[in-house]
Amino acid sequence: MNTVKELLIILIGSSLVSNVVLSQFLGLCPFLGVSKKVNTAAGMGVAVIFVITLSSTVAGLIYQFILVPLNMEYMQTIVFILVIAALVQFVEMFLKKFVVGLYESLGVYLPLITTNCAVLGVALTNVTKGYNVLFGIVNGFATAVGFTVAIVLLASIRERLEYNDIPKPLKGMPIVLLTAGLMAIAFCGFSGLI
Repeated sequence: MNTVKELLIILIGSSLVSNVVLSQFLGLCPFLGVSKKVNTAAGMGVAVIFVITLSSTVAGLIYQFILVPLNMEYMQTIVFILVIAALVQFVEMFLKKFVVGLYESLGVYLPLITTNCAVLGVALTNVTKGYNVLFGIVNGFATAVGFTVAIVLLASIRERLEYNDIPKPLKGMPIVLLTAGLMAIAFCGFSGLI
């Protein structure tokens, strides 16, 4: 029962309270770049969920069963980057073959998942907090869901902003940054949950 409670706390904490984009400010490049349309943002969110969850699993297994027994923990960052890069290549090939429309709409932002500091940040957080593989997978999945929620919310707001009369100095990225800031403030309200 204790484990279920801890997993639930990680799930809520990583997705809402410590939202990777709105609280930790990681992964801002795809967050701001791909959030113009809800469909594209949702597609990016699904790709990030897949990559972060899978990279948390693989990185956790490699860390726990290879790096720690060989006393090579200092190699964690390099190994995690290689794992993430390989997984992103897999996702890119899959989308290019089976979901061409999404692949074309994501454009340059799909390979940017490799350098998305949120993905690496989750792997390093799992090690820093001493999560076992199961807790790391839940943390990775929850973090990615939080990223997806944030990017889809921003995309839906941006779609509605297109039809509003916005003062000229605020048009474009300034209003997007203001919106993201207000979203970050709103997500601070979740900090009372845990």
